[in-house]
Amino acid sequence: MAPSDLDRLAIAARKRRRELGLALNDLNAKAGGTSKGTWQRVEKGEAIRETNYVKIDGLLQWAPGSCIAILEGGAPVPVDPSKAERGTVVSELPPEAHDAEARGVIQLAVVATTDGLTSEQIRALSERAVKDLRAAGLI
Repeated sequence: MAPSDLDRLAIAARKRRRELGLALNDLNAKAGGTSKGTWQRVEKGEAIRETNYVKIDGLLQWAPGSCIAILEGGAPVPVDPSKAERGTVVSELPPEAHDAEARGVIQLAVVATTDGLTSEQIRALSERAVKDLRAAGLI
């Protein structure tokens, strides 16, 4: 990832945090499942582990995958916590993006936790998981 991509994310993250009125402190970071240091690295334009970006998405009330989208030249997708039911946050991602987002999250999780799988096996696993999630009505 190029420094300009990280800088673009840093600017967007700082702007969003200010919009939300969030302090960059240990308490808020811990509530999001990350550390203040990780959050600070994002806002300084430094790289973090790819699996931590989803935690930053949550802290900034963005849909999962928003940090990665910014790093790839896209834009974040804000979520509206007021539309949440029973503690869930409703994503404003278009329905056609859900499968692709789920595949990406599953592939990252498999890469982070499993050794020795080929890329084809990882793709097949993520396709199967997305199919099962869709059948269960979860995406």
